[in-house]
Amino acid sequence: MCVTAVESRPAAVLGDTNPSPAHRPFGARVKAFVALTKPRIIELLLITTVPVMFLAQQGVPDLKLVLLTCLGGYLSAGGANALNMYIDRDIDAVMDRTAQRPLVTGMVSPRECLAFGISLGVVSTLLFGLTVNWLSAWLSLGALLFYVVVYTMILKRRTAQNIVWGGIAGCLPVLIGWSAVTDSMSWAPIILFLVMFFWTPPHYWPLSMKVKDDYARAGVPMLPVIASNKVVARQIVIYSWVMVLVSLLLTPLGYTGWFYTVVALAAGGFWLWEAHGLQNRAKAEVTGVKLKEMRLFHWSITYVSILFVAVAVDPFLR
Repeated sequence: MCVTAVESRPAAVLGDTNPSPAHRPFGARVKAFVALTKPRIIELLLITTVPVMFLAQQGVPDLKLVLLTCLGGYLSAGGANALNMYIDRDIDAVMDRTAQRPLVTGMVSPRECLAFGISLGVVSTLLFGLTVNWLSAWLSLGALLFYVVVYTMILKRRTAQNIVWGGIAGCLPVLIGWSAVTDSMSWAPIILFLVMFFWTPPHYWPLSMKVKDDYARAGVPMLPVIASNKVVARQIVIYSWVMVLVSLLLTPLGYTGWFYTVVALAAGGFWLWEAHGLQNRAKAEVTGVKLKEMRLFHWSITYVSILFVAVAVDPFLR
């Protein structure tokens, strides 16, 4: 199913017209450029990167390497997010949840945002290549290009599968964390990559259910826009089960021990409880606040944090 977004940008968003310098104080401008990087999203990416470095090292990795990997990851993801805002500034202008983004308010011009995003991408790639290794650099650049080109430019406005395949970009930090330590690949990071791949849709679809009117107004075919709550909830349950089962593969393959297994079972079990609860409410045609779709969204962030902390701690308990 293809949906084309209506060109509805206000004048300040369509061009490079910005508020006068007097209305753009330096401090606010700095905050605006930081906001372009979407720091809260990057926090989640780093949560999945650093623990994998502990797993790859089977102990404490070199602190300097961790800091350089985090800095490179922040710059790369920040560049991708800035370019995403540049491309999506038209739909951001008509969605309530994005109406205060820097390009919509005019605090940053489209030209400035484009230059900022490209610069961060170039700097991050060179930083990875020159201080970590080139495998990590190419993985980082690949994540940026996938998010900007494949997800933002190709998938987002054309298919309800946008977040399924577009989410691959958010899975790559797991591979980057491993490659930063080993300069190679292994089944362990691939399994954790798949955990994040199957985690992304049931993480994001509950939020999309909450703000589906926003997406509908912007012409973005997120699954909750084009399908009923019952269909969305069923998909959430399917992806959730696959995610939990994949997360348990690390132990039989010898990468983790009893601690990770216990945590993965407990956290995964609670996730499935919440996912099935959402499905039951959707089947009963519950709507509005009683649907409680955001409970699963918030738990999904906690789940990833708990699971990857267990990834980091497990080597010390084996």
